Amino acid sequence: MAKLYFKYGAMGSSKTAQALITKFNYEERNMKVWLIKPALDDRDGEKIIRSRIGLWAECDTVAPEDNILTQFAAHHTEADVIIADECQFFTEAHIDQLHQIVNDYNIPVMCFGLRTDFLCHLFPGSRRLFEVAESITEIKTICACGAKATINARLDAEMRVVTEGDQIMLGGNDRYVAMCHKCWQKRIKEQEKQK
Repeated sequence: MAKLYFKYGAMGSSKTAQALITKFNYEERNMKVWLIKPALDDRDGEKIIRSRIGLWAECDTVAPEDNILTQFAAHHTEADVIIADECQFFTEAHIDQLHQIVNDYNIPVMCFGLRTDFLCHLFPGSRRLFEVAESITEIKTICACGAKATINARLDAEMRVVTEGDQIMLGGNDRYVAMCHKCWQKRIKEQEKQK
């Protein structure tokens, strides 16, 4: 029985690398992979998924108005698995469409992404995955102090932790750092004292 999987972690936890390694594992066994990401994520190119360690692959993109179920039925019904990166940027409808593919076609869908934004608020796509995914796995990473990192701290040009702004701001190590909650709060308090 196929499942909808959600594999989440903080920034820098190698989610994309794991997605691309999973793709390789399927293809090594002569299985077909439909690799997708939200169109919003154009950091490495419109149709490229790239990890920090240098792995990359071409993919299809999904815009907010797109229907993934329709795209799949029209072009990808021979796929043995769907692998979705940056799934936190999908709409709730997209997640429901992916789940419908699992149910209707008995094809596993593996979603990789962030749980929360820089203020510890769930992204809509992630929230829906927590509600409906049959398998939820955390991909762990660590804070500079050695504790488990759960916060995606957004940094400004002076490397100060940002505590307001739009939920979505694309970036990698240049804008975000994974932190434990204790270090994140400590850094914010230190910044407030310096004002």
